[in-house]
Amino acid sequence: PRKSRRRKSLAIAYELGQGDGAEPPRAPWEPRDWREQLERIREMRRSRDAPVDEMGVQKCYDSSAPPQVMRYQVLLALMLSSQTKDQVTSAAMLRLRQRGLTVDSVLQMDEDTLGQIIYPVGFWRNKVKYIKQTTAILKQKYGGDIPSTVEELVQLPGVGPKMAHLAMHIAWDSVAGIAVDTHVHRISNRLKWVKKETKNPEETRVALEEWLPRELWKEINWLLVGFGQQTCLPVNPRCSQCLNQDICPAAKRL
Repeated sequence: PRKSRRRKSLAIAYELGQGDGAEPPRAPWEPRDWREQLERIREMRRSRDAPVDEMGVQKCYDSSAPPQVMRYQVLLALMLSSQTKDQVTSAAMLRLRQRGLTVDSVLQMDEDTLGQIIYPVGFWRNKVKYIKQTTAILKQKYGGDIPSTVEELVQLPGVGPKMAHLAMHIAWDSVAGIAVDTHVHRISNRLKWVKKETKNPEETRVALEEWLPRELWKEINWLLVGFGQQTCLPVNPRCSQCLNQDICPAAKRL
């Protein structure tokens, strides 16, 4: 005997202005105007001439080095970059590379010498200790390579979530999450790309990952860092030069 087919009730999505005026089903939350804001930021970043473009971590390692050495150099550059301008990080990495920057060379170096080389990066004394501790762990636990997961990377002394996600992007070409630094944190709050104001970069990362399409996760750090260095400055942002002035909730309009 033939089974009777029970017709499933379908939720009908009306187009705006049709039917009973019902709104179409919406995706979970997303910020107003974000696609247009993103396109305009891409336009402002087309020249790729911000400090992050010329001296960022992706420019600090020896691309001709063996992959394992390259990955170690990426991690070290990230550790040095915390609360330090790209120009200072780049110069410190160049000095380190001139001495042959490998796990073994850093293990053989005494702390005073390492400190003299990386000075004047921010918190350089702490970073000397972290670099020595982390390098020893890499040698003992990972055969001189760096971990390939965010969970393992953030266990290393001196490595935070932003560094871990950037290490995944740059060293492993893997997107495990969004790398959020002070620029991404500040701009995401100014543009209202977070549902409610976030207090720190890690809160911002979680908030962004809830709605931002995954294919944009790798690009967003590079875009917003350069934009934050050149236009959306921490103090006295250059709103008059910003293409988003008319659709930015935080813009100072003349």
